[in-house]
Amino acid sequence: MNRSKMKLIACVPVLLIGLAACSSDNTGDRTVIKEPGKTITVIDDAGKETSEPVVEVERIESLVQLELYGWLDEERVIVSRENESLAKMKLEELADSHPRSLYVYDLLTDDYEPLKEQDNAFLGGAALSPDKKHLIYQEYTLGDPVFHVMNLETRATFGLHGEPIGGAISAKWADDGTVIGASYAGGAYAASVTGEIDTIAGLEDDGALFLVEPTKDMIYYNTNSDSALMAFNRATKETASLGFDQAYDIVPSPDGTHLLVLQQNGSRKTLTLCDADGGSRKTIAEGTELGGISWSPDQRMIAYSMKGDANGTAIQGLQLYDLLTGETTPIAVDVEIESVSTHWNASGEKLAYTEWDGEQTSSHIVSLKYSLR
Repeated sequence: MNRSKMKLIACVPVLLIGLAACSSDNTGDRTVIKEPGKTITVIDDAGKETSEPVVEVERIESLVQLELYGWLDEERVIVSRENESLAKMKLEELADSHPRSLYVYDLLTDDYEPLKEQDNAFLGGAALSPDKKHLIYQEYTLGDPVFHVMNLETRATFGLHGEPIGGAISAKWADDGTVIGASYAGGAYAASVTGEIDTIAGLEDDGALFLVEPTKDMIYYNTNSDSALMAFNRATKETASLGFDQAYDIVPSPDGTHLLVLQQNGSRKTLTLCDADGGSRKTIAEGTELGGISWSPDQRMIAYSMKGDANGTAIQGLQLYDLLTGETTPIAVDVEIESVSTHWNASGEKLAYTEWDGEQTSSHIVSLKYSLR
């Protein structure tokens, strides 16, 4: 089996009882899952009793050397991988690598359907539209990426660049299917899936934007990580401060009523849950590293990766915070925190996470079961 071939590894089922992150006993029993080139350790604390809803991990499957970006349905996912059918990259710094191409990968049949192949380019950073009919993806070699939008039915693409925006610094899907992001020309832009691109009136005087995160009704932004986090109403063009500073990421809930805000204060990072206007705040996690933030489709679970300590015990790995119980379940430890991204399937019964271990990118699919004990 060559290096580009996906290896699917079904791990021994593991029972995970919901644990509070601040009181996790990392000295208890652990299940160690060995994979080619790495080991994943999963917490097992099945002796803990509770009568509240809990989360169980039934199995973890690993997709070696694949980067997973989203679920088309329960069996098919969007991935990128090294394409050995194309000549190696031309730049000397990348000459040992083949280009990376985009595919639809069938988890049941192990089949790859090419979406986009391109000589001398890495394609990745993909994000499915809310209706799963279009895809934002990035083209890059060294330096800043170039953003594109693809029609998944026709495979037609257009670039997010040119007048009047110069080029896209970022690109995110709004709930209404519009692409919104920061522009090199300053302010923010909006693009339709048919290729019409324009600046967003009301934000053009804010200069270069550091963070731009849209929902159907709002655009959340700041001009740098030290500036206040702002909410821009897309209908009224009114702007209000959310009262957060030092924010470097924001993740709206699926229905747009709540936000997860990541802040950094010195060497510490904080993940805060709040209302859409910044009120009713609750700290979800604190650590030296936080990332991989995502909501489950029903908004019950929050996935995140964390590195930190609690009560003198080191904590590192992927976590699930349950809004019903207020408890946190460790999913896997010793994963590479800084490079983790997470993606839920539509049912919320599977969570995929992707990590770069310093040598290769791999993805893992966690099958979850919810129950009452």
